[in-house]
Amino acid sequence: MELEERVAELERRMAALESAGRPERAPAEGDFWALDGLKAELAEAGAAAEDGGVLFTGAVRLPTAERYEWQFGALAEDLLDRDWSEAADSFAALGHPVRLRLLREILGGRRTAAELAELEEIGTTGQIYHHLRQLTAAGWLHTTGRGRHEVPGARVVPLLVLLTAARP
Repeated sequence: MELEERVAELERRMAALESAGRPERAPAEGDFWALDGLKAELAEAGAAAEDGGVLFTGAVRLPTAERYEWQFGALAEDLLDRDWSEAADSFAALGHPVRLRLLREILGGRRTAAELAELEEIGTTGQIYHHLRQLTAAGWLHTTGRGRHEVPGARVVPLLVLLTAARP
């Protein structure tokens, strides 16, 4: 096999590997299919949306087999005019490495303080309860009874979006 043919075959295989697991979409939709959809929605909204907007969405299956589908959109004007300090408590609750670890473990299926206390480097039971209270007060967790905690369904995708946005 000639070098050019081998390179072409390797490129084809690499493209197949990179697209594995991603839903197929028509080539005409392009790389910005979500953005194109948002622009179409904004165009239909008329003058109220002339400054643009944002959209975040996701379809997630957790290790516990729970599935969440969610989307949210907002006009840029509304976001820029808001009092951003209202979000401070929510962001502050996520601003501690132990709290982030607790959220990850809870999404993974560890739901009680006893299960969480078994983890290394997570702190004492009192510290765990302190962190759980902070996350609950900010709306990132709620108690489902018998000491079980879970991330509310409407917060799963937003949490993952924030983690994505925070990547360096």
